[in-house]
Amino acid sequence: MRPTNLLFILSDQHTRSGLGCYGGPGITPHLDALARRGTRFDAAYTNCPICVPERASLATGRYVHEIGFWDNGIPYDGSVPSWGHHLRGEGFSVDSIGKLHFRSSDDDNGFSREIEPLHVVDGLGDLLSCVRDDPPRRNARRGVQGAGPGDSTYLTYDIRNADNAIAWLREQAGAPKPWVLFLSFVCPHPPYIGPESWYRRYRELAGDVPLPPQWQPEQWPRNPALAHFRHFFHQDEPFTEEELRNLNAAYYAACSHLDEQIGRVLGALGELGLTGDTRVIYSTDHGESAGARGLTGKFTMYDESAGVPLIVAGPDVPEGRAVATPVSLVDCYPTVVSAVGGTAAPGLPGDDLWQLAAGPDQDRTVFSEYHAIGSASAHYMLRDARYKYVYYVGGPPQLFDLAADPEECRDLAEAPDPATAAVLARFEDRLRALLDPEAVDRRAKADQAARVAAHGGREAVLARGTFANSPTPDDKPTWAYPGA
Repeated sequence: MRPTNLLFILSDQHTRSGLGCYGGPGITPHLDALARRGTRFDAAYTNCPICVPERASLATGRYVHEIGFWDNGIPYDGSVPSWGHHLRGEGFSVDSIGKLHFRSSDDDNGFSREIEPLHVVDGLGDLLSCVRDDPPRRNARRGVQGAGPGDSTYLTYDIRNADNAIAWLREQAGAPKPWVLFLSFVCPHPPYIGPESWYRRYRELAGDVPLPPQWQPEQWPRNPALAHFRHFFHQDEPFTEEELRNLNAAYYAACSHLDEQIGRVLGALGELGLTGDTRVIYSTDHGESAGARGLTGKFTMYDESAGVPLIVAGPDVPEGRAVATPVSLVDCYPTVVSAVGGTAAPGLPGDDLWQLAAGPDQDRTVFSEYHAIGSASAHYMLRDARYKYVYYVGGPPQLFDLAADPEECRDLAEAPDPATAAVLARFEDRLRALLDPEAVDRRAKADQAARVAAHGGREAVLARGTFANSPTPDDKPTWAYPGA
């Protein structure tokens, strides 16, 4: 595979159903066209279904438990080498535009330039998420109640991100050496607000936009970890069908807005004559539940949250192919490096997506973990070609046969027969070969407790409060406080 430029486009909280090419109701002609001229991975996963830890994992190509950026209050600080450090050290230009969600631009995060970056609030992020022992609950219902048409700083920020990317590409035309641009949009991350024209279109299509799996309370999973999430986020009371249709119309409107911005950038790539010399990766950091299982947001190991879209395209990439091989975002590190002709980095868990795109489907196992807000203890996921296994420290596991039950509505672990019990045992053995789940849970909680202590202790962190969403670079956070 010859070296080319690389345009790595990342969004935030884009569930697979937010793209038409994955069979969802999302109206995304530009991403769908990218998939037609490239390869779509149908079993791609985040390594942590929440922003800050996943972005640290994506940058470093390592699992969260290896690097210790556990939650939204412990942001990446450049201390673990990233693929940006790697390539920049070999003389490549590696720039970023848009959301990074790292600690600060004062750190060396591996980029040659960071153009209008979005980092965590005050270099600290959501410190309250580090309180794992009897944390205050959070009211996620407000986000649903505020969903609808309109404008937001996130929508306008993404227009600027596309503008900045187009200007950047014009500067690079004729560059003598392959370059990497990491273009990171913030949509369709909440607030659940979308452009009115798109919102109205989705409301008109309401009958054609299916409601998410297990949205009705009698269908909710009985696993205690999911009940804990619902209680923590004030979602014990079910949402009405009208609330969910309104939420989904606003969310999908933001997805279509994102697609428009990506289309502008890909159009500029073509106008500048760079398409034939540029490979493209598109993915997101995690998905969105949008009412599935009685929850909104991310956090869970179900496919709407832990599954991600992943598309690769460009020179030497098979066109119009859908790959069933399970992959995850740690695979992006070797993929980015090989695209531009960099030297492979040893000792990483990921594999080259260009090779996986060109090869036959294989039975591969991918891994995800969660140690953050709303969880009493750690959650771990293993997913192979057929099954998904979820291990909850201190609670019962889950097992889904994705071939027979792609919407994950039948938890085989609830009443396992002997064959299912054997599958559960094999998966637990595989998990324990990778890590000690209880020991990692204790280490995460100890690190989080130390973080809280370093910033004045529990009462000081509670008094600082938290915020609904990280603000764009030209905005300020809107603070909320426990009990408010």
